[in-house]
Amino acid sequence: MTMLREPYRRYLSEFLHVQRGATWRNSRHWCGGRFALSSEIRPCFNGDTWDGVTFDEFLTCPNNLAANRQTRMLADLQLVGCYNTTIMEKTQHDEIMLNSAKENLRNMAFFGIIEELDDTQTLFERTFGLRFDSRLNGSHEARGENFVLEDKQRAAYELKNALDTELYKFAKELFDERVRTVGRLFQQTITSPEENSVPDY
Repeated sequence: MTMLREPYRRYLSEFLHVQRGATWRNSRHWCGGRFALSSEIRPCFNGDTWDGVTFDEFLTCPNNLAANRQTRMLADLQLVGCYNTTIMEKTQHDEIMLNSAKENLRNMAFFGIIEELDDTQTLFERTFGLRFDSRLNGSHEARGENFVLEDKQRAAYELKNALDTELYKFAKELFDERVRTVGRLFQQTITSPEENSVPDY
């Protein structure tokens, strides 16, 4: 079970979070029975935090795990040597990781889309036979809504996060298919003669 978010909004959110002083120092990069080596995940900054980082600095750090984070989190990284990026060519590495993320997402009983909270709630309720006390509210104002990228920055972002963009496109199509499917099944249930017939007494 997981929730996916539109890649640019997710990436921008992480950038702003880091800019305010957040770090992932306590993250456990465990894969293949071991922790990632310091030579495999090099820090993007010196000191305790990366507060005040500019978007260009955040974007151009070659070891920034914010890039394609959703794909990496969903994939079986053992298929690509965990965090060792030297054992295969980047094209092969990226293809294997993306396909693994897609397959794992497809095999999940449920996943949601942040930008589709209403359908996400409906899908969850009908998948697991549960009911929320109230409807999920996604109307809060997101930080960074007024953050505008220059054309050069946009192109660099898209190149860096191509896997997450492709994964999100796949996820949206799969999500819409599941929503339609549970909708049809629900409609069949409420219109079933057996369910709606009046018993004889």
